[in-house]
Amino acid sequence: MSRDMWDPAVYGRYADERARPFFELIARVRADDPEYVVDLGCGTGELTAALCERWPGAAVHGVDSSPAMIAKAPKAPEGPAFSVGDVRSWRPERPVDVIVSNALLQWVPEHRELLPGWVRALRPGGWLAFQVPGNFDAPSHALVRQVCAGDAWRDELGDLVRYTPVGDPEEYLSLLAGLGCEVDTWETTYVHLLQGENAVLNWIMGTALRPMLDRIGADEHRREAFLADCARVLAEAYPRRSYGTAFPFRRVFVVARAPRPA
Repeated sequence: MSRDMWDPAVYGRYADERARPFFELIARVRADDPEYVVDLGCGTGELTAALCERWPGAAVHGVDSSPAMIAKAPKAPEGPAFSVGDVRSWRPERPVDVIVSNALLQWVPEHRELLPGWVRALRPGGWLAFQVPGNFDAPSHALVRQVCAGDAWRDELGDLVRYTPVGDPEEYLSLLAGLGCEVDTWETTYVHLLQGENAVLNWIMGTALRPMLDRIGADEHRREAFLADCARVLAEAYPRRSYGTAFPFRRVFVVARAPRPA
């Protein structure tokens, strides 16, 4: 993408719900005393800082392609280092003990081709852990695809819809086991209880709708019209109750350990 489409404030909505899969992912990484840990697609870096708490003896480095996100990253002498970079061209300067990637790879169509290189970047016995949304068939995405394909938006937004940008647990297990890794894969469907009006719309404004809103740009009339169309169909699929809006969200988790010396 030619310019930075990410808005840290919008993405930061529902931060607790977005953080939970990260902590459940790294809980399955059994690295004892890593020296070098890298967070690829680190966003604003709050979760990267948690890696310093998990492994206080490690040098931790966060990488993200968004300058706006990196600008919001915490800056502390004892905290992680951060840099702007594209994970597709990322090459570590030294072997890595742990690579973490949280909700990034769905944005990288060729990510399956990157994984062998990431495994090679690990020390023998090092760890690769990532999670991706697995809800692209859910109403939150299917209905937005319908809106984008409709008469009002097809010419402007029809090419931005994404259908199956990620694999299932079995696919990633096969790919990484084929590289000699020990692999643990699973999936979880969270049912988030979101508060406020248009809660699901507000959630996907920070993620799935970013390419569409970036394409529409500064035209407030067009932006509001598009969001109104999305809000209408999402409100039918995810009705707001007195206690909030239930939002089922499936995620796919992968933890792989690189081959160790015989």
